[in-house]
Amino acid sequence: MEDFFLTIKELLIIKNFFLVIRGLDNTLLLLIISLPIGFVLSLIFALGRVSKIRIISKSIAAYIFIIRGTPLLVQIYLIYFGLGSIKAIRDSFLWYLLKEPFWCGVIALTINTVAYGSEIFRGGIQSISKEQIESGKALGFGKIMMMRKIILPIAIRKVLPSYGNELILMVKATSLVSLTTYMEMTGIARKIMAKTFAPVEAFIAAGILYLFLNFLMVQFVKYLEWKYNPHLRLSN
Repeated sequence: MEDFFLTIKELLIIKNFFLVIRGLDNTLLLLIISLPIGFVLSLIFALGRVSKIRIISKSIAAYIFIIRGTPLLVQIYLIYFGLGSIKAIRDSFLWYLLKEPFWCGVIALTINTVAYGSEIFRGGIQSISKEQIESGKALGFGKIMMMRKIILPIAIRKVLPSYGNELILMVKATSLVSLTTYMEMTGIARKIMAKTFAPVEAFIAAGILYLFLNFLMVQFVKYLEWKYNPHLRLSN
């Protein structure tokens, strides 16, 4: 009898897996839009963070402190529920985006990852040695060329493992967007749980898919490390 019930549970997990996977495209869409935007803005904010213009540096530092000091779930709620309660926003063009749970999720995820990513890149930029800067000046590089050819490439290579962790956290963070009625994988799993009263079987299926996505993300980061760090290729 126990083996019978075990089989029923396994079948339910398999069934839920194919139901939850229908939300995979919505999860991927969140990542495909928020991650590239977050990467670019993280670099820009990191440069602003190390800028000698104090008002820019201090403003970005305040932004980072606020975003990193508050939960992502609170930020999602403030964007989705809070901004919609402001009449001026409802009457503006912003409402076309903010009334959709998908775009609220993208905005929240982007804002959050920029706060963490910019600090990661700031650390990479500040780790550039004076000798490397002096070698660029000796070659006649200006500030922009120095940034393109020396500072940013070296900084990005150095912080790839740390930024890879941020990418993995972003994959898991997409699950919180389901609380805005957006039907990604966790949202579908919650819906299945409400209908079947079987939370374990529903969320095991979702967990397997998130594990698979993070496996792909880890392999992607490892590939970037291998490609942009020649010494890793020589060691193999």
